[in-house]
Amino acid sequence: AQTKEDLKSAQDDRTSAKKAMAEATALREKEAASFAAEKAEADTNIAAMDKAIKALERGMAGSFLQSATASVLKQLAQSSDQDLIGEADRQDLLAFLSGDAQYAPQSGQIVGILKQMHETMQKDLAEATAQEEAAISSYEGLMDAKQKEIEALTAAIEAKTKLIGELGVAVVNMKEDMDDTQKGLLADEKFLKELETSCSTKTAEWEERSKTRAEE
Repeated sequence: AQTKEDLKSAQDDRTSAKKAMAEATALREKEAASFAAEKAEADTNIAAMDKAIKALERGMAGSFLQSATASVLKQLAQSSDQDLIGEADRQDLLAFLSGDAQYAPQSGQIVGILKQMHETMQKDLAEATAQEEAAISSYEGLMDAKQKEIEALTAAIEAKTKLIGELGVAVVNMKEDMDDTQKGLLADEKFLKELETSCSTKTAEWEERSKTRAEE
């Protein structure tokens, strides 16, 4: 009974370990997809800022404002939060990118804003990359530990299953031996009874003969 309980416990533990691996894998895939999207967007924005900074530093503001890169930066400036760009800098950058004739900040001022955004985005990407690498390391460590746990439990399950089978065979053999023993006992009892009956009969016959002789 204890062996069967141990077997069930090992089977339950192995199921739990496999479930934990599946759940961790699903979460890792979700996190990896999220990071990939974040990195792709960051790479696009950083590359756009690189081009913008180089163009403005070369005095090519006019042609730059007509480029696709300017559109990328305009969308970034409109959607970014305060951590990336302050409200005043946002308005200056949007005015410059819109080519507003009434108010257009100097290129040098815009380059300063873009460099600050570029530095912030690179820092954020580096932090996100470090977090992703740590998550990967943690996931791999968990997978390795769970795999070893499953292998150990599988070995235990196989050993206990084999033991249960051997015990089952032993029980069957013991029952057969008991049956044979009981049959032997019954045969012995029958023989003893027949022997007693035979002895009683012979004793009675002997007494009868003795009595007849005495009377003669």
